[in-house]
Amino acid sequence: MEDDAPVIYGLEFQARALTPQTAETDAIRFLVGTQSLKYDNQIHIIDFDDENNIINKNVLLHQVGEIWHISASPADKGVLATCYNKTSDSRVLACAAVWRMPKELESGNHESPDDSASTAQTLELLCHLDNGAQSSVACVTWEPMGDGKRVISLADNRILLWDLQESSSQAVLAGSAALEGKGQLRFTSGRWGPHHNCTQVATASDTTLRGWDTRSMSQIYCIENAHGQLVRDLDFNPNKQYYLASCGDDCKVKFWDTRNVTEPVKTLEEHSHWYPARVRAALGKRGLWCGASATTTLMTSWSSPAVVTAESSCPTWCPSPPNPLATWWMTTTSVTQRSTRLMRSRRSPCGTASSPPMRSMRTACTPWTGPQPTRGCLPP
Repeated sequence: MEDDAPVIYGLEFQARALTPQTAETDAIRFLVGTQSLKYDNQIHIIDFDDENNIINKNVLLHQVGEIWHISASPADKGVLATCYNKTSDSRVLACAAVWRMPKELESGNHESPDDSASTAQTLELLCHLDNGAQSSVACVTWEPMGDGKRVISLADNRILLWDLQESSSQAVLAGSAALEGKGQLRFTSGRWGPHHNCTQVATASDTTLRGWDTRSMSQIYCIENAHGQLVRDLDFNPNKQYYLASCGDDCKVKFWDTRNVTEPVKTLEEHSHWYPARVRAALGKRGLWCGASATTTLMTSWSSPAVVTAESSCPTWCPSPPNPLATWWMTTTSVTQRSTRLMRSRRSPCGTASSPPMRSMRTACTPWTGPQPTRGCLPP
């Protein structure tokens, strides 16, 4: 099959939550969570078959509510966490829980996307990440280099550190910290850093970025007015210590050195709409994918502007173990919110980079076969 032949896969419902399954080392796999008010929501397990250029999938029912955030355990490929909405006493609450998928799905036993006769299976609830208070959870982040037993949830103005015990069936609160200040402060996003023995977590609240030490649950740095408007997302550079990327409603992505937070290292203004940011882990030391206003931007160095654009709005990254010369990322489009797109970048002796072919605003899986940058343009 031609490398540039697209594979289309559509979602039945809207989707705003997706994550790579980093514990899976033998396949290119993503998890996508849907949002529906009328019907049972779903988690789509999407595998890309690199040899045959096709998508294999299976669907799990997520009956407790709309999925607003999803994250996969870095150690156990069968375990994941979701943040979802539920109604209680005429009030909508954002809750969080840890789940296990059926055993037969952990080994990559997926159905064809054309198999309409297949029935969705259900997730096994392991535990709730609930401290007893009526709080709304914004996101759940796992300790990146751990054994999958420690997670952090951001609930309103509190950061909660959990120890998962008894095969993740019980969550014990191991530490907490709270935002202090005027007004109704709330966390909007967070990320557990992979450096410094995984002892640092970065969070966003309103226009401020904060760093926390997980050993003492105390604040270690604060970047006030990091953005002119609400900070939407942030991410650590997985290959370079101290560097952090953030993005917000001011349509900017900023890079920070946490040793000196007086001003950003670099600021990008490539979009007309807010966008999430993801620092990619494979192939490079300074690559960043960010997307909005129907485009995705790849920044390949601190000193050079973006060199790759592609149609999308919510990118994330995932290394490709079967092919070390490729990096895969998945996006959801900003127009229909019912599509996902899986794309691949490769090295090349060429000096420029081109966009992957875009066929549709529906879900697509498209290998990038265009020319590739030389050393210095794309990280080695």
